[in-house]
Amino acid sequence: MEYLSLKDHVYNYIVEQINNGSLLAGKKVNENHISESLNVSRTPVREALIQLTSEGLLENIPRKGFVIKSLTKEEAKETYFIIGALDGLAASLALPFLTEKDMKEMEFYIQSIDLAINTENYRMYDKMQEAFHGVYHKLCPNKSLIELLLQLEKKFMKNLGENDSSDRVKEMLTQLNNEHREILAFFKNGDTIALERFLKEVHWNMERAEKVLL
Repeated sequence: MEYLSLKDHVYNYIVEQINNGSLLAGKKVNENHISESLNVSRTPVREALIQLTSEGLLENIPRKGFVIKSLTKEEAKETYFIIGALDGLAASLALPFLTEKDMKEMEFYIQSIDLAINTENYRMYDKMQEAFHGVYHKLCPNKSLIELLLQLEKKFMKNLGENDSSDRVKEMLTQLNNEHREILAFFKNGDTIALERFLKEVHWNMERAEKVLL
């Protein structure tokens, strides 16, 4: 089991708070509240906040403190472009290592995502789609690439469905899950070139970035 330092625990806690909508873009992070909630000193809290700032999730504003950073449309599109390129490369590098068991696991996550969408369980959707991509991310031999990819993806964490109509969210997520099916088909066919291009140009289409801004 991997050992987590106090800073790591605080880091994961703050990321989860952002992911579930408890911490919103533009809002100040209350360091004292985090210290009290986790029963830790201010030092690991400050260390985690500094790391999140270096990763672009927070910004340290003079006389205000650490604030959850929002992305402009242009920043979102640029980040999506980079994520697409990295995810496509990660998939192509992982493809030779995927087994039949891995394929079946990805199919299970696709079916679980369908259920999450139909029941409007968007928290479960987040977990299952992350698990789907995690299957090939874990098999990618370039771990530095995956680390950078996951760091960039954190910029798009949000509480799905919070500001949109139920029909619009379902339509968008259904389209994304249909794309998961296509990704799996490329894996099964061993089509590295098509797989990498699809992830870069379709699944991480820059025009979609505006729809998932924090």
